[in-house]
Amino acid sequence: MTLKVSVGLGLRDENWEGMVNWATECERLGIDSIWNGETWGFDSATPLAFLAARTSTIKLGTGIMQVGARTPGAVAMTALSLASMSDNRFMLGLGTSGPQVIEGWHGVPFARPYTRLRETVEIVRLATSGERLAYEGKEFQLPRPGGEGRAIRPSAPARHVPIYLATLGPRSLELTGELADGWIASSFMAEHAEVFLKHIRAGAERAGRSFDEIDRRAGGVVQFGELDELIPPRKPGFAFEIGAMGSPDHNFYRDAYARQGYEELTQKVLNLWLDRRRDEAAAVIPDEFVIQSNFLGSEEQVRDRIRAYRDNGITTLSPAPAGDSLDERLTTLGRFMELVAEVNSETTKAAE
Repeated sequence: MTLKVSVGLGLRDENWEGMVNWATECERLGIDSIWNGETWGFDSATPLAFLAARTSTIKLGTGIMQVGARTPGAVAMTALSLASMSDNRFMLGLGTSGPQVIEGWHGVPFARPYTRLRETVEIVRLATSGERLAYEGKEFQLPRPGGEGRAIRPSAPARHVPIYLATLGPRSLELTGELADGWIASSFMAEHAEVFLKHIRAGAERAGRSFDEIDRRAGGVVQFGELDELIPPRKPGFAFEIGAMGSPDHNFYRDAYARQGYEELTQKVLNLWLDRRRDEAAAVIPDEFVIQSNFLGSEEQVRDRIRAYRDNGITTLSPAPAGDSLDERLTTLGRFMELVAEVNSETTKAAE
């Protein structure tokens, strides 16, 4: 198995030309794909259209597009447009987001997210395959019953658009194994990969698919140096993820860490966060938590982390290179790519 590498878009401070420079340099380095997400500001798709005109080989993915913000038909039109203008380099990453964003920003109910995700994938697959949109689901009925709508065939040419799902819970992970071309991990530690992958594998087996057909994408921050210096600055981010990326009752990231054996820790961090003892919340994050979630340390230590991801079932690494400037981030990414090449060479030699 040869590891591929993907990166995030790297848009900072509305620096669109900087974003293009980042993407073209990543393309030059041999990065397989570049992904753009959305929260409550810029959308995930439009910047990729800009990049489609400025790049030629790197794949372009939404990581992720929020399904609660759009009808499946709108998702399909965006996917068909980006696939066409990028010469089939587009990959559609989808996720449910959470109630704080879907209900707070979009003003629509965060109801039956699993069902909405499943039905969106199924309808998008109909549309991108050139089929008429005749669909009877729990969330979506096409055409709408009792109205004047017709089952419409897409006017754009059919094409295969790979669909990736960002999923965390057991049921949605099984859905990924059943329907998706790839998985986008978060709150992930390679040493606990089976917490996630066993459910993807079960979904694939139930659908009669090979688990190996599914690209598994995971990563973390890349930074070279002494671990004693690199670990402490990363802890506040994990405290924020556990304490603030969701409500006290619903935080999918916190739940994912709990399933990886950190339930007691996540509850302690949450309690401290809610008490506004943010520094203490960060301080209780163990060093191993930071180490296992990132690529930190010497080249040998980072190489070992790359091997850990490979050995535990990840097929695409998603590094986030640290650095204050474009040159710093590219230098770090270049070093990381050299280490990935070494690990891939080891794998090839072992197979021979």
